[in-house]
Amino acid sequence: MEHLYEKDPLIQKIAAAEEICWINEKKRSWESARDQLPVTAEEIEDARERLDRFAPFIRKCFPETEPENGRIESVLTPIPGMQKALEETYGCHIPGALLLKQDNALAVAGSVKARGGIYEVLKHTEDLAIEAGIITGEEDYSVLASEKCREFFSQYKIQVGSTGNLGLSIGIASAAIGYQVTVHMSADARQWKKDMLRSHGVKVVEYASDYSEAVKNGRKESDADPKSYFVDDENSKNLFMGYAVAAGRLHAQLDDFGVTVDEGHPLFVYIPCGVGGAPGGITFGLKEIWGDHVHVFFIEPTQAPCMVLGMATGLHNQICVQDVGLTGITHADGLAVGRPSGFVGKVMEPLLSGEFTLEDRWLYEYMRMLWDREDIFIEPSSCAAFAGPVRLMDCDGTREYIQKHGLADRMDQAVQIVWATGGRLVPEEIREEYRNTRL
Repeated sequence: MEHLYEKDPLIQKIAAAEEICWINEKKRSWESARDQLPVTAEEIEDARERLDRFAPFIRKCFPETEPENGRIESVLTPIPGMQKALEETYGCHIPGALLLKQDNALAVAGSVKARGGIYEVLKHTEDLAIEAGIITGEEDYSVLASEKCREFFSQYKIQVGSTGNLGLSIGIASAAIGYQVTVHMSADARQWKKDMLRSHGVKVVEYASDYSEAVKNGRKESDADPKSYFVDDENSKNLFMGYAVAAGRLHAQLDDFGVTVDEGHPLFVYIPCGVGGAPGGITFGLKEIWGDHVHVFFIEPTQAPCMVLGMATGLHNQICVQDVGLTGITHADGLAVGRPSGFVGKVMEPLLSGEFTLEDRWLYEYMRMLWDREDIFIEPSSCAAFAGPVRLMDCDGTREYIQKHGLADRMDQAVQIVWATGGRLVPEEIREEYRNTRL
């Protein structure tokens, strides 16, 4: 991999764990990109309809979803206090309105993984139930919450590799349905997440190495058992589509706010990125709705920038952060991934606007500021997304991007959304630990 250093100053900066701003030069217009993608709008609609079918079941299994009639959805919250605090503290300019998409508060799993993770479990459940003649696909799916159905599903296993939040999502949902569940986790995953999973009857297997090893071993163990289903965060189209549904719901929320997204009113969205499934699926969904009027940036920690490394080199999942001398160890535990999803990276090539990386110290600063100014708690990994609006107008690359796309005189009419990815289930004592962490 040494030749990478010699040829590309960007890779040198990534390897030195420096903060970078990367603009995706392979990005194309939505019109030219959409028909070449291995995913379609029809697949998003299929996922949306399936989630609607499962709403009575979800409502019955998880009473906290009753206000949303069994739909797992988060609020969109204006955060003017945070916007002002960021500008005053860091001397930056954040044009337009700043909003927080609060997937940190999603029901059941308290993170963005409640979208794709739970969706994939539900799709597998539907497939098994139809094959067994328990349902036809037309009836009230609350029947699947019966004890008889739990007994049926108990003969099957669900397994997943996770840094934490996907494991929580898969584990909690699968256990509620009746499956035997195993979550394979890296050693640096948060202990409270492991403890919570075990409290739901989930088997947790820990690995001394990183996330990739957990996934590798989990997949191997699952593949050896014909009654085991492996949720593959690196390659799953089902996960991807579960996340993509979020975009349509965001559209409705923006409509409720009277917010227009068009040529004169651009939308900027910032999403923390680990292996890539959640941010990739959301990005695809956003592009399907707003095309070239939405600009999506991923944010990764400097020690685990696997997606930008894969995309910038064009090697995707054929390179990992350890190949360039990085540790993959970060306080952003939900983003502590060494090797990106090749499937997602290739889908993102014509769609993603760019990436920012950030040092861990900013995670806690942003977290405390949001907590103090808006009385909203999100976990450190989730706070990575605030690097987007803070640095958008200050980086040479993003300023050029704004000029190139004819947005310079439209930024005051922009809407900027920080996608909060987790936090609701974090225990109070851990929240206080985070509040007092300074790097």
